[in-house]
Order: sequence, then C-alpha cells, then structure tokens
Amino acid sequence: MSNLSRRGLAALTVAFAMAAVVTTSVPTHAQQKPVIKVSSLTLPVFNPLVWNIMKARGFDTKNGFELDAKPYPSISAFYAAFATGETDVLIGGPTILQKLYQEGVPVRIIGTGFTLADLVIFTKNDKIKSLADLKGKQLAVDMGGSQFQVTKMYTAAKGLDLGRDIIVVNANFAVARAQLEADRVDAALVIEPLASIILKQNPDWKVIFNGAEGWKEITGQEGWEIVTAMRADAIAKYPDAPKMLIAALQDVAQFLKSDTAEADKIANETLKLPPGILTAALESNRLQMVIQPAWNPVIRKSITDMMERAVKAGFYEKMPDEKIIYSP
Repeated sequence: MSNLSRRGLAALTVAFAMAAVVTTSVPTHAQQKPVIKVSSLTLPVFNPLVWNIMKARGFDTKNGFELDAKPYPSISAFYAAFATGETDVLIGGPTILQKLYQEGVPVRIIGTGFTLADLVIFTKNDKIKSLADLKGKQLAVDMGGSQFQVTKMYTAAKGLDLGRDIIVVNANFAVARAQLEADRVDAALVIEPLASIILKQNPDWKVIFNGAEGWKEITGQEGWEIVTAMRADAIAKYPDAPKMLIAALQDVAQFLKSDTAEADKIANETLKLPPGILTAALESNRLQMVIQPAWNPVIRKSITDMMERAVKAGFYEKMPDEKIIYSP
C-alpha cells in the first residue's frame, strides 16, 4: 500500500473516530436535562391527564427538562410523596398545600392550575334549587379534599354551617355519586370527569352549585381548585425549574383547547375515559386549565384570599408566611 493510501486510510480512521465521539456525546448532553419528579394519580381524574399529555407531546423536553410522573393510588399517598420529598411537584388544592406548609413541608406555589368550575353538586330532587335548600338534608362529599373546604367556606358566607345545618356524609367522588343514585343522600359533590359522565348518563340530574360561580359570588373571583407547587429544595437544585414547568403546563393548556380531539384520545387511552368525556368537560367550560405564574400580583392575591378564608372558616389557626408563594 502506498504512503498516500496509508495516509488516506489514517485520515479516514480519525474522521470516523471523531464522528463517533460527536454521535455518542449527543445523548449524554440530552441526559443532562433536569429530571422533575411529579405526583400523579392512578384514578380517572384530570390530574394525571396533565402529565400524560405533557409526556406524550414532549412538552417537557421542549421546555428543557425530563418529566418523571410517579403514580399513586390514593390522594393521601399522592400528597404524602410530595411531603416526604419522594416527588418534587404536584398540582393540588391550595388550602391543602397551606396545611402541608404549616406542617413543615417546604411548599412553594409556583403557578395556577384549574379553576373551581369543575366542582359541582348534583341532586335528583327538583325541589332542591340551591345549597340553601339542602338545610336539614344530606350531602355526600369527600371531607378530606379541598373541595369540601371550598364548599364549607361558601356556605359559611351564606350563613349556613356545613356539617350542622347540612348533614355531611363522607364519601369520595365515586361513592358520593353511588349514594345519590341509590337515594341514600339528597345531593353529591363531584368533580370532572365524573361530572360529565354523570350528565351523559343521567341528563335529568340537576347541578345546584358550581364552585367557580359560587366563589365568584362571595369573592368576585373564580378561585382555584388546584394550583401548581414545587418543593423549595427542588427549586434550589434547579433554579429554572419553576419557569420551565409553567411553560410546559401552558403548552398542555393550549393543547387542550387547540387539539381537543387528540387530547380526548389520550384521555381514553391512558385514563380509560369514555370517548367524548374530555371534550364535553372542555366544551361545557367546567374544565378550565389556566396556567399563570403565582408571583403575578393578581394571582398571588387570589390564592392568598383562599387561604385567608380557610383560616376564617376555622380550618387553620393562622396564615402561612409569604414564602409559600414562590417569587423568582
């Protein structure tokens, strides 16, 4: 072999080696994206759908991080994972996060989530037109959820004591629906997607309370059913994580509006929701995903107001300090 051929072969070998280095370095660089662990649920509710859509559409990697959704079979386990640091993020009730913060969990509310519009109370009795008509009657509601707290704050503003004037039967959303179906209670509190499923199967059932409408009646604002929170230690580790996560959640919210049919398909495939249920929830305006930074002064005030009312209602002794709401 000539010297020229040897030199050509050597050059070619070096070129291949350099290409191999470049090729193998790409995935290594991609793996350097921060991994954000989030609490999810195995229940057929819209909480896990947010993460399912984010992962399926690549909104996490688009915004600079890798989503790691950890599924939990119950709401208590869902919150506990965040409280212990097993997960970094959850979207949950603002007044429940208020409780965790006062118990020493490093909660930082970074953004909004869903409005109270998907909180509804159903009845089968045509004579019951409002919550006031439930006086002396039974309401099935999950007393461990933020929805119960919101409803109790509303009834208190109306001069009613939920638990004394209105008899409360503790039941999760599915059981509450079953209790109403069996005529064991006079009304039941549920959230989406169960609300849309109920209306499809029982069009004669009446909605006597909508969370957003009720909250606006007593505060002038629609309020938040769930907000987005991140642990302070996760923010310290990844300072840009709050803004990246908010951007990805905004992509999910936009996708629900612009690609509803595809979102409905993802809901059917991942949550086993009947086809059309997500579409119905969105078109009815009961399901309203609104993502805004919590440090926006107007948003901060709306979240703080919910917490102040929780204190006035007797759920908590005092307000959390201002650190509970993240500020960049």
